[in-house]
Amino acid sequence: MSKKVKQFIGGQAIESQTSEWLPVDNPATGEVIAEVPMATQDEVEQAVASAKKAFETWKEVPVTKRARIMLDYQALLKKHHDELAEILAEETGKTFEDAKGDVWRGIEVVEHAANAPSLMMGEFVENVANGIDSYSLIQPLGVCAGITPFNFPAMIPLWMFPMALVCGNTFVLKPSEQDPNTPMRLAELLYEAGVPRDVLQVVHGGKQQVDQLLQHPDIKAISFVGSVPVAEHIYRTGTQHLKRVQAFAGAKNHMVVMPDANKQQVINSIVGASCGAAGQRCMAISIAVLVGEANEWIDDIKDAMAQLKPGHWKDPSAAYGPLINKQAKARVEGLIAKGVEEGAELLLDGRNYQVDGFPDGNWVGPTLFKGVQPHMSIYQEEIFGPVLGLMSAESLEDAIDLINNNPYGNGTSIFTDSGAAARKFQHEIQVGQVGINIPIPVPLPFFSFTGWRKSFYGDQHAYGKQAVRFYTETKTVTERWFEDDIPDGHHGPNMTISMK
Repeated sequence: MSKKVKQFIGGQAIESQTSEWLPVDNPATGEVIAEVPMATQDEVEQAVASAKKAFETWKEVPVTKRARIMLDYQALLKKHHDELAEILAEETGKTFEDAKGDVWRGIEVVEHAANAPSLMMGEFVENVANGIDSYSLIQPLGVCAGITPFNFPAMIPLWMFPMALVCGNTFVLKPSEQDPNTPMRLAELLYEAGVPRDVLQVVHGGKQQVDQLLQHPDIKAISFVGSVPVAEHIYRTGTQHLKRVQAFAGAKNHMVVMPDANKQQVINSIVGASCGAAGQRCMAISIAVLVGEANEWIDDIKDAMAQLKPGHWKDPSAAYGPLINKQAKARVEGLIAKGVEEGAELLLDGRNYQVDGFPDGNWVGPTLFKGVQPHMSIYQEEIFGPVLGLMSAESLEDAIDLINNNPYGNGTSIFTDSGAAARKFQHEIQVGQVGINIPIPVPLPFFSFTGWRKSFYGDQHAYGKQAVRFYTETKTVTERWFEDDIPDGHHGPNMTISMK
């Protein structure tokens, strides 16, 4: 019998009283490994109420103490790194190395959260007018919430609640119902690190539970990562209910390949960036734009992609794992069929792929198109699978125009040996995250994750300094003291103020 996933509400792990449970499938085997509850309305209310009550005391905990808890937390995450990766690999299908990377990128954000005392420093100006000083304070908002996707069940929750908590907020996490075991283990380790158990609540569910959080008057800020239509719904609904919202949406990331680039580096980068994690990441490269003579490398790209073999996470030779569920597989295979129907040339076909010993896995083999055109569905839509489209451009200017005319603006990269070409590209491209000879330019946590245009709805981005601004409010104080208020005996140049 599969285990029932619990929730963290009011400082304790509880079994939901819901009558609705969803199966959690192992994507490689089709086996049901757990059941996740769709939280009742009362359970969501209890979680928010508990977080609201906890905020009154947590916000008064010195920021230095909150930062030390984050130091202890990152140490525990490192200690349990491989354990977390195994949980993650089983419920997502990611290879073990990919799963470890998912956990590690989250740990890096926790390490950055430990810098909170310097990140939350205000500003001070003496004598803004005669005898008047002015200064600003950085203070927490209250109860915040996060809604996270299936594809990074460790990294993306760790983008959110550590930064929110270290700023003095409390947090309600609604993780993906497709892989809830990893975020539950993250919560357990947080409590072990010494955080009060009711500052982080974890509730499970789907759209109904999300909408309840979006409309709840006690939730002050919502962070979301997911698809475009859902991100638009999150942003509109959250802002209509007067919440601060950051909603990270879809992507169509291009790699521009100049003919002067290092050919082998380009091929290695294209293959890994398009098919790694089975293409299920918002920073995956799904379009390669070959400029001029770089179009002569198509056969080499095809040969390299053909060597990739998906497989089970315990197989060290597996290049990537299965898609998350059968619906995702059907959608990707449908888009591949549509690409053929609309006239793209299919060089590698990953449909109906089989892995020995795992007949029920959601496998899609490496897939390669050439002759992709902007009007095609495989260009317009985020495929979210191990599918790469090749396009041709006569010049760097043409490649830049192509990318800037795409509605998404998450990530892009250029491979070239020309500093002038690289500078022109990074200056003119209208995309938030740019790589130069780096295929997937995800910023480290002391910067911020800065998708643009249809890839992001909101004002302040995830982690880094922008996360601190997102999870805090600024209070400005202007003060004046009158000399008449100085006690007798303390006037004059010999006045001494004790620092004891």
